Amino acid sequence: MADNFFEEEDFEGKFNGNIFRKIFEFALPYKGWFILFIVFTLVTSVMDSLQVYLNKLTIDNAIIPGDKDKVLYYLGFYGLTVIVQAVGVFSFVYFAGIISERIWFDLRQRMFDHLQKLSLSYFSVTPVGWIMSRVNSDSLKIADLITWGLVDSSFSVVNILISGGFMLAINWRLALIVFAIVPVLLYVAWQFRKRILKEFRIARKLNSKVTGAFNENITGVRVVKALQRENENLSEFNELSYPMFQSAYRAARLNALFLPCIQLLSSVVLSVIVWASDWQLESGWMTIGGIQAFVNYVTSMMWPVQDLARVYGEMQQSIASGERIFSLLETEPAIVDQPDAFAPETICGEIEFDHVTFYYDDGDGKPVLKDFSLHVKQGETIALVGSTGGGKSTIVNLMARFYEPKNGVIRVCGRDYREYKMESIQSRIGMVLQTPHLFSGTIRENIRYGKLDASSGAIEDAAVQAGADPFIRSLPNGYEEQVGEGGNLLSFGQKQLISLARAILADPEIFIMDEATSSVDTLTEDLIQHGMESMMKGRTSFIIAHRLSTIKRADRILVIEDGQILEEGSHQELLRKKGKYYNLYTQQFRAEKEKDLKFRSDSDIA
Repeated sequence: MADNFFEEEDFEGKFNGNIFRKIFEFALPYKGWFILFIVFTLVTSVMDSLQVYLNKLTIDNAIIPGDKDKVLYYLGFYGLTVIVQAVGVFSFVYFAGIISERIWFDLRQRMFDHLQKLSLSYFSVTPVGWIMSRVNSDSLKIADLITWGLVDSSFSVVNILISGGFMLAINWRLALIVFAIVPVLLYVAWQFRKRILKEFRIARKLNSKVTGAFNENITGVRVVKALQRENENLSEFNELSYPMFQSAYRAARLNALFLPCIQLLSSVVLSVIVWASDWQLESGWMTIGGIQAFVNYVTSMMWPVQDLARVYGEMQQSIASGERIFSLLETEPAIVDQPDAFAPETICGEIEFDHVTFYYDDGDGKPVLKDFSLHVKQGETIALVGSTGGGKSTIVNLMARFYEPKNGVIRVCGRDYREYKMESIQSRIGMVLQTPHLFSGTIRENIRYGKLDASSGAIEDAAVQAGADPFIRSLPNGYEEQVGEGGNLLSFGQKQLISLARAILADPEIFIMDEATSSVDTLTEDLIQHGMESMMKGRTSFIIAHRLSTIKRADRILVIEDGQILEEGSHQELLRKKGKYYNLYTQQFRAEKEKDLKFRSDSDIA
């Protein structure tokens, strides 16, 4: 499955032997523990049935004849079975719990590891809610199926078989009557579960969308508050969540009817047993203790029947979850290393785009870059300007090998960069993006993120070069200050300065600034520009910026329009041409002057 297109798939959860096999492959590392918990499950079930039979013997051989010694004798045996049963219950619950947590852990680790390998294109088209549902809820369902589902089903099957064996030993005629009714109970239970599962499946399908809506509204809370979208968002969220509620409600209603129906059928079976026992008691084929034991066995068989139906329904849900998980795990990265790819000691920074054509959607057919050619010398600073959507970010994304050309070649140090390992290219590129992202933790940990072996001194030197050191030291905890989730405890400009420090510390061979100053104030922009100048010395650098003041010192400025180079030259050369760049610069210069005059006028009035 290619990772350049996403569509919410409809997973029915029908029995699929291949998926079932893949699910249980996660249990193979713990087969020893599985054997132990199945053994203890069998012990528990045998003790449960043996206790019922001991009750029969106690009534028939001790209580009715009035033999106190035998009562004590049977009670001793009964107490022994209770102790063994307690050990069995503790053991199988303990092993099942351990196995469940280990398998859930393995599934989450496996998916997280695979997500690290997928290309950027996968995350560009796959909703976060879909991924989160796979990693959390679907993995838990599979872990529960392998452990608790197996516990319940094995316990139920063993309980039915052992109870059936004791009933045959007590009275085979009544046992045959019970065996004839058990399939009816199974059929009714299965019909209920099938309808309940249908409603749950609808709810599960909506769950990813609801999770995604939660994620969007929480991460975008500032925009929501600023635009006062609370009521509209609530209305839109209700449109998503109410159908999910309705499906879950219908499932709960069917679930509420399920138990009374099973109990009604069980009562019918018990009535038949009591009716048939009357004349068998008179004929001497049954004893009082035998009737009591029979009723207990029939009652104890009803719950396993319900459990089997429930496990069957959960198995279908878990298979649907497995299909979702394996659709993720079997997604192949769009970009992979060639078998003979190697890691060079350096990528030197000389870059060439040779007649490159690229488009994001295979079905669209509209290229973002068309027959694009560019040669960048080592240590050269290239600025990219132009209209939004012209292809500026695509150029640097291709250079970083987040994507690969559809046609043409990109060369690094004179070789097709597909001959290199991706890691050897991407580990030597430093990027500061328009929207900086920090991770939960301290400022020091975030700066160290790209170079884990960096010393505290190196971290602080990088912050000094980035212009971040003064504001960091002004914080209560300095470099140990917590940044919050996504860096939400810091201002936008502060996050951008830390991102720049992180890139400086990584000491990359190629440096990319993608609209890094577009959303910061003038003072922060000056700090970032100062840090950039320090960073770009001796490095091949690409700068994408709407603020033309950021790029005036670039060796070459490229005006990108519709995926092609419209103009090229230094700042002064392009101004003399009086073309597209000249118009952009003069318009922006005029706007900044008007803004400055308005600010001064407002200050004088104040």
